[in-house]
Amino acid sequence: MTTRVIIVDDQAMVRAGFAALLAAQSDIDVVGDAPDGVQGVELSRRTHPDVVLMDVRMPEMDGLEAARQLLSPPPGVTHRPKVLMLTTFDVDDYVYEALRAGASGFLLKDAPPADLISAVRVVAAGEALLAPSVTRRLIADFARQRPAPRKDRASLRLNGLTPRETEVLELIARGLSNQEIAEALILAEQTVKTHIGRVLAKLELRDRAQAVIFAYESGLVAPGSGS
Repeated sequence: MTTRVIIVDDQAMVRAGFAALLAAQSDIDVVGDAPDGVQGVELSRRTHPDVVLMDVRMPEMDGLEAARQLLSPPPGVTHRPKVLMLTTFDVDDYVYEALRAGASGFLLKDAPPADLISAVRVVAAGEALLAPSVTRRLIADFARQRPAPRKDRASLRLNGLTPRETEVLELIARGLSNQEIAEALILAEQTVKTHIGRVLAKLELRDRAQAVIFAYESGLVAPGSGS
């Protein structure tokens, strides 16, 4: 299947470069681009892309607010694309907030071209872009900036998980891929996927990006541990 993508960035050269790179892939179709969040939201609602590449800092409306509008649409709007945040900063608190809003991950703008192509495919497939070591470090940095975890309600939600599901959640939060979790727990990769699905369902989380945030905020994983 072809993945439909739009690019939202205030730099025309970035939009053109990313569009040319992605359009050259047989399984990716760039269906439009926009220079700010307002136009990006309108374009997404009109073209129904699978993935939105969203710059963090833009005029008119920043990427965080645009992501919120796309991921929590008003009544009557059913389309919810996957949102992949783009940033030039190693640590950007806006990206953390975007993950909490439901974004599927983020990518540094200076990442190699192959990483951009891979990121679009990973996010389109329903995974979160959280496996690379740089992402583990950034997520830990974001968590470190937050207030102390509020463990009361979160702990009650954690109590609904089995010990194995809790183990899987902890390894997700440490940035391990499904294959790495399978190797660590000596399980089949399909079994790991089943556990992850149950974890997300029980905790009412959208994807593994939100699972990582939940693990930090609940205190299950300490910021910076394992990174």
